[in-house]
Amino acid sequence: MPIPEEVTGDEIDKDVRQELQSLPKTLAEDVARNLVMVARLLDEDPEAAYGYSRVALRLASRVAAVREAAGFAAYANQKYGEALAEFRAARRMTGSVELWPVMADCERGLGRPEKALDVAGAPEVHKLDKAGQVEMRLVAAGARRDMGQLDAAIVTLQSPELASNSVQPWTARLRYAYADALLAAGREQEAREWFAKAVESDRDGSTDASDRLAELDGVEFMDALDEGESESDGESPAAEDGGKD
Repeated sequence: MPIPEEVTGDEIDKDVRQELQSLPKTLAEDVARNLVMVARLLDEDPEAAYGYSRVALRLASRVAAVREAAGFAAYANQKYGEALAEFRAARRMTGSVELWPVMADCERGLGRPEKALDVAGAPEVHKLDKAGQVEMRLVAAGARRDMGQLDAAIVTLQSPELASNSVQPWTARLRYAYADALLAAGREQEAREWFAKAVESDRDGSTDASDRLAELDGVEFMDALDEGESESDGESPAAEDGGKD
């Protein structure tokens, strides 16, 4: 797959670069450039990212960072079985528990919420950092919802991190998940309060909490295209109500 000339491979994380030092120099550079492309395209073009990850995997399947990148690319393309296999391989190579939450979410993607809960209850969870533990809590709550256990999902999300007033990178997503679970359980007023709290903490727009809050408040958004078409047909909001002043 073509790689822009300006991508040198030096853009990768220093820890990954160190892993690649076990490879011959030219091969390490090729792998690094493909990994850079995976990282760049993962969100905007996951299919292309997957293609670059397969090239990197073909070149250096015994490098943990490559297996991890291949796992995330497969995960982004909803290839959950493949992603889980790659994450497991990376874990065997490094011994790290960092991928434990996403491994559990792969089990959900494969339609095995009970297995996801088994992973969430494993001893490895206690070795996760705070961000990892919050992520695992989100996955476990999602698994409960998959099984139709809405009240259990709500309880799963209730935690010191949810109650804290400090804003962390995970705060908006945690509050959003809690609000969504409350809404699914029919607790609309509580859901509104937590969607509002999610909006307050969502500094980078990682959720659509503001839209969900607006829906609960009965705010309707007019489609810009529909409005344009209406005006082009000689109609206007005034015309719709008879044009009265």
